[in-house]
Amino acid sequence: MNVEILRIGDDKVAFHAVVTEQGVTLIDAGLRGDRRALDDALRAVGRSVSDIRGIVLTHGDSDHIGLAEELRIECGIDVFVHEGDADRARGGAKPKPAPSAYRIAPSIGFLLSAIRRGAWRTRFLTHVVPVASGAVLALPGDPEILAVPGHSAGSVAVRVASANALFLGDAVTTRDVLTGRAGVAVSPFTDEPERARRSLESLAHLPESRIFPGHGPEFAGTMADLLAELVVEQ
Repeated sequence: MNVEILRIGDDKVAFHAVVTEQGVTLIDAGLRGDRRALDDALRAVGRSVSDIRGIVLTHGDSDHIGLAEELRIECGIDVFVHEGDADRARGGAKPKPAPSAYRIAPSIGFLLSAIRRGAWRTRFLTHVVPVASGAVLALPGDPEILAVPGHSAGSVAVRVASANALFLGDAVTTRDVLTGRAGVAVSPFTDEPERARRSLESLAHLPESRIFPGHGPEFAGTMADLLAELVVEQ
């Protein structure tokens, strides 16, 4: 199977398209203002939003669901999210994690970028399809859902073995949006950091060597390599 991965956005907020002969699967949906970036990325490979067959959310936070409701209605597709985050994606209450470390310049840069990209006008989902860990979805690329609770109760990794790819959402970051620090760490705004680290360790056996976080650049290496570089805050 010929599979191409498109990274849409930037190191502050990224989402991804899995492009196959059978169509496109979106992994997360960015921010509300990312429609032009999505259209441009798909057009560059001869595709359009009409080729999207479904959206898989790594979790239900606002910077990952941005275009999901719009595309769900426009394209008549399903939006899949782990059952633990279904209410979060619909705008339900969520925990308030302990404050993260930050530096003023990177934090302001992240905030301004998010505002420019429509973070202030989040559109929550009105309908989602809850999925459980271990499910392999009948979508282009055959994405497999793997629970990695910690950042949120329903955070998942999405494995696309045919593309040698693993999408981690906010289970990990490779560039902290609040400090600007490059490197592998648990993401800021994580509900349960220790649980998030344990969840990452549960993926250590996976062979995929292209790892995509929701914030920061792609990590080239396996999960075992990523875990060897994971910074543990004291």
